[in-house]
Amino acid sequence: MTERSIRRRIRGTDTSDGAGVKLKRIIGQPGLDMLDPFLLLDEFRSDQAGDYIAGFPEHPHRGFETVTYMLAGHMQHGDNHGNRGDLTPGSVQWMTAGRGILHSEMPQQENGLMWGFQLWVNLPSKDKMTAPRYQDIGPDRIPVVHPADGVTVKVIAGSLGDATGPVSGIVTAPVYLDIAVEPGASIEIPLPEGHHAFAYVFDGTDAQVAGEKLSRSELAALSKGSSVRIAGRESPARVLLVAGQPLNEPVARYGPFVMNTPEQIHEAIADFRAGKF
Repeated sequence: MTERSIRRRIRGTDTSDGAGVKLKRIIGQPGLDMLDPFLLLDEFRSDQAGDYIAGFPEHPHRGFETVTYMLAGHMQHGDNHGNRGDLTPGSVQWMTAGRGILHSEMPQQENGLMWGFQLWVNLPSKDKMTAPRYQDIGPDRIPVVHPADGVTVKVIAGSLGDATGPVSGIVTAPVYLDIAVEPGASIEIPLPEGHHAFAYVFDGTDAQVAGEKLSRSELAALSKGSSVRIAGRESPARVLLVAGQPLNEPVARYGPFVMNTPEQIHEAIADFRAGKF
C-alpha cells in the first residue's frame, strides 16, 4: 500500500452559527474553504449552556448532505415534512437535503456537556434535486472493532476489515472512522486511493498521523495514497478520519444552498421564498 502523508495543516477557528451556538470551524473557513467533496466541518463542544442552548432553529438546506455525529449531549431534529428524531451520545444522522428541506436541531438539555461534529458533504449535479432522506443511526448500530493492540475504531461509514459502517447509499462512497489510540499503539488504515481524506485530532493532546505529530484541534489534509498510519504518542487520543470521492464539479454556494451555478442559487432562494421546500 502507498502510505499517505500530510500535505496541509489547518487549525479550527472559533465562530458561532445557528442561534448563536459557539463552535470551532475547521473546513469552510478562509484557511480551508473546502476539501472536495467536503464543504464544512464544525466541532461544537461546551459544558456551558449559554454556548449551545439556543440551538439551530428551523433553516433550509438544498444541494448537499449534512452529517451530525454526537459525542455527548442530546439534541432533537425535526423538519417541515414531519420527521423527528433524537441525536444522543454516539448517534449519527446522515441527512440528504436534496431538492430542499426546512430542518432544525435543538438541544434537549439545559446543562452538561454538548459535544459533536457536523460535516457537510456535497452532492453531484445529477443528485442535487433528489428527494430528501435521513439515515438516523443509533450507537448500537455502529460497529466497534479492535484491529490492533491499543486501537479502537468506530466504523460509521466505509469498511475496516470485516466491519462495515451502517451509513449506506451515499454517492461519494465515504469513509468515516472514529479512531481511539493508546500511547505507543499504531494502526495502518486502508483508504480508497482516489478519495480526498483528512484526519482531525479531537481528544487528547496530540496523535501521530502519517508519521507526524498532529495536535488537538488540528486537521491534516492528506496526500493521495491507499493507506494512512495513525499512532498514539504520550497520552491517549481520538482521531476523526474521513474520506470521500471528489466530485470535480463547479461549486456555487450561498449560506445553506450549494449548487453548481449562480443561476441555480437564485432558483433555490426563489423556491425557498415561495414555500416550495
